[in-house]
Amino acid sequence: MPYEADDYLSRHVQTSEVDLTSKVDELVALAAPGNSPNLQLYREMLTTVIHMAQADRNRWDAKIMLQTLREMEHAFGVLEQLKRRRKVTVFGSARTPANHPLYQQARELGALLAHRDLMVVTGAGGGIMAAAHEGAGVENSLGFNITLPFEQTANSTMRGSNHLLSFHFFFLRKLFFVKEADGLVLCPGGFGTLDEALEVLTLIQTGKSPLVPVVLLDQPGGSYWKDALDFIRRQLGDNGYILPADLNLMHLVYSAEEAVDEIARFYRNFHSSRWLKDRFVIRLNHALNEATLTRLHDDFASLCKEGGFIQQPYCEQERDEPELCHLTRLAFVFNGRDYGRLRALLDVVNEPENWAT
Repeated sequence: MPYEADDYLSRHVQTSEVDLTSKVDELVALAAPGNSPNLQLYREMLTTVIHMAQADRNRWDAKIMLQTLREMEHAFGVLEQLKRRRKVTVFGSARTPANHPLYQQARELGALLAHRDLMVVTGAGGGIMAAAHEGAGVENSLGFNITLPFEQTANSTMRGSNHLLSFHFFFLRKLFFVKEADGLVLCPGGFGTLDEALEVLTLIQTGKSPLVPVVLLDQPGGSYWKDALDFIRRQLGDNGYILPADLNLMHLVYSAEEAVDEIARFYRNFHSSRWLKDRFVIRLNHALNEATLTRLHDDFASLCKEGGFIQQPYCEQERDEPELCHLTRLAFVFNGRDYGRLRALLDVVNEPENWAT
């Protein structure tokens, strides 16, 4: 249930001897710039830590919180320097040998992504991950390594690089894989690859992660993803466990060129999206023509809880991102459910013939 910050502080920070609320305020004032829009957030973070200290939870819980905060703060600092570069996360088996066609394909993928000025993000391990980083080169690579007792040491491209982050917890590593991704390419792999694929699709399907292109890449003639999609259609689709349009969230290709083209096509006009209260806003590099707006009203009306699609300029509510003020907005009251249909709408938005001249 939502809570008011002041109520939270009064319930959890006061003791019989000392009112710690003022101490928290003093600490925030000392540590953060006075004009920071995040002052209240920092206040609540400190309050949460104090609440845990008052409860004096067990040592393992305290260690989890400490490790989580440390890793997140460090990762935020490193990634802040790269925040305006688009990044593509590549998943695949760490056990793919260097002489395998999939390894060669992943290396080509990395090179093609770097050529488009896209950073290649992987788990920094061997196999597909090493191949993608080899192709991209260290300056165009970002590695999110996981600390394991076997198998997962950083590959030769990332070892010693300042673009390498190591995580103790899988859940934090997964968070950054998705948070930083402007696109995802999934190559054949084991349990970990399938886990990432299904988690990414679930997050996008439920709106917990921004809509990005998800590309399933296999070698020519390969059946890894084809068989997986057949299972999804037959068992999930036919039984009504997913919506038919949810299959739009992923695209199967058989070459590195097709994978990169699919990602580039997604961003041909679409720039980014966000929620502004009850409205979903799609930022566009090019305004849409009137005929296309009419088509959206006709073909995608079910996406709107009420009203329709409105093309509008930058508004005051978006003042936190002034660098994007030049982009046109497509705004509507999204039902927050049909992300597969929303993905199909973006295919229309990205076609050049649908742009205003």
